[in-house]
Amino acid sequence: MTAACSLPERLAVLLAKEFSDGEVGFTGLGTGRAAAVYITGIPLAAMALAQRTHAPSLTVLLAGWSHNPDLSQLHGLPELEFDERLRDLPCEAQSIDYPGHFVLKRGDISFGFSSGVQVDSQGNLNGVCVGDPSRPDVRLVGPILHPEHMTLFGREYIMMPHHEVRNFVEKVDYVSGVGYPGGLAGRAELGLHSGGPALVITPKCIFNFDREIGRMTVRSIHASVSEAALRSATGFELGDLSEVPPTPEPTEEDLHLLRNVVDPRGHLLPDLDQEG
Repeated sequence: MTAACSLPERLAVLLAKEFSDGEVGFTGLGTGRAAAVYITGIPLAAMALAQRTHAPSLTVLLAGWSHNPDLSQLHGLPELEFDERLRDLPCEAQSIDYPGHFVLKRGDISFGFSSGVQVDSQGNLNGVCVGDPSRPDVRLVGPILHPEHMTLFGREYIMMPHHEVRNFVEKVDYVSGVGYPGGLAGRAELGLHSGGPALVITPKCIFNFDREIGRMTVRSIHASVSEAALRSATGFELGDLSEVPPTPEPTEEDLHLLRNVVDPRGHLLPDLDQEG
């Protein structure tokens, strides 16, 4: 009997099924325990699992320069772009510049992962400031690569390590990454004819999008999260949730691969709930 899975394991398996053979996936690095797991650990585990199941030719691009790293050799999640744990990690290749021979404007990156302090009902992302941009209450790290991720990548997975009203708002205070303002037609008016967020992954649920109208919808709700708890933690209306299914559980085979092949040292997918 396989031990009960953690939420990060469940999310990694769910994401792995989103990727196709031959695609190129990019993820960067997060600061802080929960952010690092959601922005780096879960995406890396998901891509590695996909490589070992249905997408052997998927390319993992970590931090923009490490190609198909051997994640089983990690001694901890890297915290800096040139952290020695990443620098010395065995991989197929290393680029001397970002993102190497992959051309963003040509659409070479199939999908990426990003996060922010706010995401709104249209999928716009904010990593710049909280409050009036002219006199913000809090200044944040900045847009980093949000503009490129949300416009030049084939699709984007927004990874939100916290799900509270202050994170999920009706309208972000600053748009550092564009979602679906006005739906697909609204993106087209901005000159954006491809890309955009595909899913939003949170500790409470999985969101997808009605891209025609440009509105986030709930795709699944995690086990032990009630409808009332989800609504109270979200700062915009979620609509009818009566037919929304629970987030699927991994199979024993998926968990075996994650725990014994992809992440045998347990650095990518720690159980954050157990850590407190």
